Amino acid sequence: MTMIRRTLIAAAVGVSLLSAGFASAQDIKPRLIRFGYGLNEQSNQGRAAKVLAEEIEKLSGGKMKLRAIGAAALGSDVQMQQALIGGAQEMMVGSTATLVGITKEMALWDTPFLFNTAAEADAVLDGPIGDKVRAKLEEKGLVGLVYWENGFRNLTNSKRAVNKLEDMDGIKLRVMQNTVYLDSFKSLGANAVPLPFSELFSALETKAVDGQENPYNTILSSKFYEIQKFLTVTNHVYSPWIVLVSKKWWDGLSKDEKAVLTTAAKTSRDFERKDTRAEAAQALEDLKAKGMQVNVLPAAETDRMRDKLTSINAGIAANVGMDLWHETQAALQKLRAKK
Repeated sequence: MTMIRRTLIAAAVGVSLLSAGFASAQDIKPRLIRFGYGLNEQSNQGRAAKVLAEEIEKLSGGKMKLRAIGAAALGSDVQMQQALIGGAQEMMVGSTATLVGITKEMALWDTPFLFNTAAEADAVLDGPIGDKVRAKLEEKGLVGLVYWENGFRNLTNSKRAVNKLEDMDGIKLRVMQNTVYLDSFKSLGANAVPLPFSELFSALETKAVDGQENPYNTILSSKFYEIQKFLTVTNHVYSPWIVLVSKKWWDGLSKDEKAVLTTAAKTSRDFERKDTRAEAAQALEDLKAKGMQVNVLPAAETDRMRDKLTSINAGIAANVGMDLWHETQAALQKLRAKK
């Protein structure tokens, strides 16, 4: 047998073993993994959870099964995070914003107008800075696998179109349970009300709050168009989701089991981002078709909002640590210089 042929056979065997996943490894045990998420099964979160489940099952040779449970059936993001820390639940995906009370560095992603494009977000989240922030979770009882995309957040309300900064005045706006969001919208003149996502629809319906801010996909899949007339394109924050694992549970996994979850999580991330971006473009058109009045915040008003939020950004920098803040700004400058 020639050396070339032996090399080709070895390569083919390697590929076939890889495609069989880690199933042949001895230390993969039968495991049922409860994976919670906030949106419904038909949402971008739901579709990506399905991909994650399929990949885990495939890579583990059917031994590890992920049971995806949506519509906040296992609780709000905050409740699920506590369940993971306590070891009562294995996995979840949720907003990074609701983790700020657990890991202060997560507030970096709440910085208003931090990213200009999704490509910038990908580069920073998947690079050394994103890894560094994820790693901080471990000392708090959580393991962050990958960041998914929620998307650029935009404003909806039932009172009036927001065309200028002053239009924010007095709008009762639901925000996530996060001090950066609270302080940011208070600075912009809104009456910011912290509420878990699971309570949002009924709060809008009963007029307990006038508005909310979320990416187009979430606005559409949650049917906010039924109770919100005005949508203002602000792109004020790029909002990531993060796939989390209970550290208590993770520490009991073998090296191969961890590899299954890590590999499957990356596949789900790539699928989820592509799916979310395609859906976002379509969602905006669908929201218009469903009767929402859509306006784009003028650039001059975006600049006025940025100016109002200068002290918020300074507070975020101090909170996450100046080294991390400067490293992030330097990375963004480098990315923008390549254009």
